[in-house]
Amino acid sequence: MADNVPIATYVMVIYFIYVSHLMSTSGQPKSWTNLLPTKLQNIHLADRLSDDPSAIKLASTDFGNMAKEIPAAVLYPSSNNDIASLIKFSHSSSPPFQIAARGQGHSIRGQAMARDGVVVDMKSLRNHRNGNGVKVSSAASSSVGWYADVGGEQLWVDVLNATLEHGFAPVSWTDYLYLTVGGTLSNAGISGQTFRFGPQISNVLEMDVITGKGDFVTCSPEKNTELFYAVLGGLGQFGIIVRARIPLEPAPKTVKWVRMLYNDFSAFTRDQEHLISFNGRKQKNAVNYLEGSLLMSQGPHPNNWRSSFFSLSDHSKIISLLTKYGILYCLEVVKFYDDHTLASMDTEVQALWEELSFMPGFVYEKDVLYVDFLNRVRSGEIKLQSQGLWDVPHPWLNLFVPKSHISDFNNGVFNDIILKRNITTGPILVYPMIRSNALIVRQR
Repeated sequence: MADNVPIATYVMVIYFIYVSHLMSTSGQPKSWTNLLPTKLQNIHLADRLSDDPSAIKLASTDFGNMAKEIPAAVLYPSSNNDIASLIKFSHSSSPPFQIAARGQGHSIRGQAMARDGVVVDMKSLRNHRNGNGVKVSSAASSSVGWYADVGGEQLWVDVLNATLEHGFAPVSWTDYLYLTVGGTLSNAGISGQTFRFGPQISNVLEMDVITGKGDFVTCSPEKNTELFYAVLGGLGQFGIIVRARIPLEPAPKTVKWVRMLYNDFSAFTRDQEHLISFNGRKQKNAVNYLEGSLLMSQGPHPNNWRSSFFSLSDHSKIISLLTKYGILYCLEVVKFYDDHTLASMDTEVQALWEELSFMPGFVYEKDVLYVDFLNRVRSGEIKLQSQGLWDVPHPWLNLFVPKSHISDFNNGVFNDIILKRNITTGPILVYPMIRSNALIVRQR
């Protein structure tokens, strides 16, 4: 039986790639010596502060490319002490100046910016880690098992590669791996694994945090508990994550990646909810990843920018269906396996599929390496970069919709707004998660 009775909350991600305007609180960069306290020039990290126009320009925008806030300077720290010293100085100043930690700058509306303040370029720490940004260890004498101590500035793709060298990996990911550990843990880290393993913020054993007073604090569920739970998902308002201890489990080698098409939204959501009802971490018949998406008749190619999946021979059949129905719902499921589970994989998968109500003849399967599946969005990013379509405004809307209103959302938004107004330039994802798993980090 499942570990939890599923109470489904649907995550809606509506992402439109192309828009034509840019919100701005623009102005011309000024020397940081004119905007910040003059005594800042006398402390040891002054030579790591930059107001170079190129540095200021980069720190004034983010992935959303819709907001603009010009900082006085950018700090390129060589150690955690540099960050702590800057925060302490600001805290003791009257008035204090704004400080924002910036990893990959994948915020949407300027959250990684600091108007007339200092943006801390966390990536700079990678140059001073001497290859020790990810340390994999085993605590065989405790219930923890294997874990990785990871710098907050490290990219998840680097965490993946480092842990796979030991045959292990974290269990909860985001769809896109070129994000920093500190960045996603300051938000939530939600993806198709959340229904089973919880978001990334539910998979942290311990953290080192620099607080708003510049104090360096180690926290966990047992130590400095309030800070631990405030920082996870705290949007950077309670401290800067400089180290996180992430639990690991044995990594599979290969995954079976399946997409199924529906023209009936009720059948689509019913099947999603059925699959997430098998959600125990050790439950063998549970899937490892589940998401859903919309295909639109006026929308982009069935193989959108996020990943290529359908073969060319399938396109005409899918497009014919889209012409007939306007919207198709795509259920995307992944099940991990390795040499030991290969023999039983097909039997388990077929047993699951027999209980589902997808359109007959419209189920597509392929087997790919585990690392290639997790890093599937990267190729789409490179493709858009080559076309000059990556560094554009990215309005992105995430919504949590209760199960009781998901059909109303389909009728009122997907059909009456998105389809009728032909709003089809970006991916639209819809998938369920179990509320108790999504909120486990808050249960103390």
